[in-house]
Amino acid sequence: GGDDGGDDDERPLPTIYVVTPTYARLVQKAELTRLAHTLALVPALHWVLVEDAEEPSALVRRLLEGSGVEHTQLHAATPSRMKLADSDPRWLKPRGILQRNRGIGWLREHRAADTGAVVYFADDDNTYSLELFEEMRWTRGVSVWPVGLVGGLRFEGPVVVEGRVVSFHTAWRPERAFPIDMAGFAVSLSLLVSHPQAAFDPDAARGDLESSLLVSLTSAEQLEPRARNCTEVLVWHTRTERPKMKQEELLAKQGKGSNPAIEV
Repeated sequence: GGDDGGDDDERPLPTIYVVTPTYARLVQKAELTRLAHTLALVPALHWVLVEDAEEPSALVRRLLEGSGVEHTQLHAATPSRMKLADSDPRWLKPRGILQRNRGIGWLREHRAADTGAVVYFADDDNTYSLELFEEMRWTRGVSVWPVGLVGGLRFEGPVVVEGRVVSFHTAWRPERAFPIDMAGFAVSLSLLVSHPQAAFDPDAARGDLESSLLVSLTSAEQLEPRARNCTEVLVWHTRTERPKMKQEELLAKQGKGSNPAIEV
């Protein structure tokens, strides 16, 4: 906690609520397995997994039950007009908006009394250092740090002078209110509770999704820099390539496709 006089270890650890939007696809179970293993190593953590679906899936339920991570399984279906077509580039429409908002709504409704808690929006394909969670744990308002391999750069992140965020290292539309990646900030739950209208805007312009939540919660001057004044990269915006299923399709045509009863 930095300036808390070193008494952090005598207080109960604030809970970190990790909100993860997810959707059914070939790599989903692999992605969630890897993330579950990371989260299982973090104390005082509650995983809020929100499926983009009309109803919760058995695959995700079984994965959560076997994970050893304290969890809540939610769902919110994205309407088709907001969904990417297979041929669309990934940046065309932001994903996971309704799912993150569903997670925020659940926290306001069921965890408002958990005043010291922190909320982090963790996509299922990023890579997270365990140190990151301890950096965010004592967030009072909104804490920030750099994110590796994002925005066409080695890293994006806040520029800190004398403990304050003065600008942002980013190449793309630097004039944005908060040019911060989704993985680059955490919010105190009490701040979300005291601003009941704060949410991600489904109609936000490209790159403005994070700002659409943060502008109603804080200002750049109030941001709390973490990760050694934003000089350490503790999270990476890794991407998993889509598996090619050419052989699967060929075998299926011959009636020899993979056994559908075996979960992948």
